[in-house]
Amino acid sequence: MYRARLAQVFGADPVEVERWVDGGGPVDTQAWLLPDCSELSLAATVEAAGRLWRCDMDPDRRHLLAALPFVPAVLGDWLTEWAYGTSGEPIEASGPAGRLVGRADVERIDAAWRAFAEIDHRFGGGLVRAAVVDHLHSSVMPLLKGRYDERVGAALLSAAARLTQLAGWTAFDLGRHGAAQQYFGQALRLAKAADDPQTAAWVMTAMTYQAIHLGQGSWAVRLAGAATETARRAQAPPEAMALLLGREAWALSLHRAGASSDRTRTQVERLLAGADQACADGTGEQDGAWMISGDPTTLASQQSRCWTLLGDHRRGVAAAERALAGLAGGSTRALQLARVNAAEAYLGLGEVDQAVEIVRSATSAAGSLSSTRLAERIHGFVRRLEPYAATVQVKEFRAYLAAALAS
Repeated sequence: MYRARLAQVFGADPVEVERWVDGGGPVDTQAWLLPDCSELSLAATVEAAGRLWRCDMDPDRRHLLAALPFVPAVLGDWLTEWAYGTSGEPIEASGPAGRLVGRADVERIDAAWRAFAEIDHRFGGGLVRAAVVDHLHSSVMPLLKGRYDERVGAALLSAAARLTQLAGWTAFDLGRHGAAQQYFGQALRLAKAADDPQTAAWVMTAMTYQAIHLGQGSWAVRLAGAATETARRAQAPPEAMALLLGREAWALSLHRAGASSDRTRTQVERLLAGADQACADGTGEQDGAWMISGDPTTLASQQSRCWTLLGDHRRGVAAAERALAGLAGGSTRALQLARVNAAEAYLGLGEVDQAVEIVRSATSAAGSLSSTRLAERIHGFVRRLEPYAATVQVKEFRAYLAAALAS
């Protein structure tokens, strides 16, 4: 029984626990990483991030990090630390052993981040995550422990936060939700140390997306609201506000799904209208200081999720079709997720043929992507087909899916 209890406590596979007990490797409780809001100094922030990266690089501890569960209550600690924490010290390091860090070093981190993010977007998190973590551990950490003035230090911490967020995002895409949560939290701490609300708002939008994906509606609303408020205070450009307002509407739709009212619909419509207006007010060019940008295609995708959750499937279908039109011709993960959105909206209308036809395209493309999140969305759609299990279309699709999985 104690072995089963160990497996439950660490969120690990019982087989792994057997290996530990039989001497295959120690259970390192440092892998159970919880936020410590009592120490917000620069040194403590860097050490906490480095400990996470080391854990992910160590073969004997990586499996524990991957097995961590998502803990909703931890989100409150991260938000409190962002809103009220203070380090009380300047951003600079001058240790005698560290190398001198300059702007060129920061630019190289951001160049790596852009390259890794493009691979993630096109092919999924599984293809690039190990490289992101290795870069954080082997290239970014020595810089954080180097010598720099306040200006370079702030830029360095922001760059480290962005790359840490990407490591969390790729973990999320692979279904490693506890690990993703830890990376998002450390990214938020680094953004706090840099006094960088732009990056912090971006991190919180990723945290919102994860909470939505996991059905944590109340937390999604809190995270989305915090991201929007942070961006407003930092005078975010319209393109950034468009995405944030759209995501806030999506979070609210999830939170009120199944018990929606006219008031909920009015709130969602107001947020979506604000997102549309912000998008129209934008210049069409992304502000270099802001990673967040909501274009019409992204907004249409979020609108589709909102209306489908609230049961307004006709509006959900219309928005989903706009999103698909904007993504036409591509083969990215975003296109396949948009196809699943459209399939769910059509299924809500009872148009089973159209729904199955659309999701079949996403299924065939999923094999070339390394994205557990996409696979989970497809399997979630398949479960929704159960009321139509006796129809020819569904039987044929399930046979096709079984053959695709077997190959």
